[in-house]
Amino acid sequence: MALQAMALRDISVALRPGTPEWPGDTPFDCRWTWKMSEGASVNVSAITGSPHVGTHADAPLHVREGAAASHELPLAPFVGPALVCDVRGARGAIESGDLQLPASGAVERVLLRTGHTIADGAFPEEWPVPSPDCVRALLARGVRLVGTDAPSVDGRESQTLEVHHALFDAGAYILENLDLRDVPAGEYELVALPLKLEGLDAAPVRAALRTPRPAGDDA
Repeated sequence: MALQAMALRDISVALRPGTPEWPGDTPFDCRWTWKMSEGASVNVSAITGSPHVGTHADAPLHVREGAAASHELPLAPFVGPALVCDVRGARGAIESGDLQLPASGAVERVLLRTGHTIADGAFPEEWPVPSPDCVRALLARGVRLVGTDAPSVDGRESQTLEVHHALFDAGAYILENLDLRDVPAGEYELVALPLKLEGLDAAPVRAALRTPRPAGDDA
């Protein structure tokens, strides 16, 4: 029982050469600096690529000059109770009614399963995003973080990035490119700490979900 209660579900997209990047962004790549098979005493690798490739947290600097950078992202919003919402039926805008939120109480972290994900191996042409009313409703419920399996919480062609700005203005944060393909809607505990990369506009994340223990279960 204890082992089952502690089981973690990885919801990160694997980083490898070929992991889809935003069109025009720097792709992920890796190489070997030293290889034991070639006589070195150790294996040592090197990587290049945009911090937006794969699962990542956006920093306010991403959309606002002079704003907080990746190393200034707080940790608390990225750890704690989270609600996975299956919105694969949404077309265009995601409305608050699509989320099936609990009737009352705070909802601190919402993860959107849109079904439009790079985890399938290709960059999607489009994906549904929260409407302005939906964002306001989430913020009114106390949301501290919005995550999505899509490449962005805003649309592919958006130039204004309204969802990014609304969330950052309210002190909430953003996860993108999650892998929620096999995750049923429901309540979980999220652990998704951003790497402490200094001065960047985003940080890679290893994200995982854990099913909370039933109340009173100390096994």
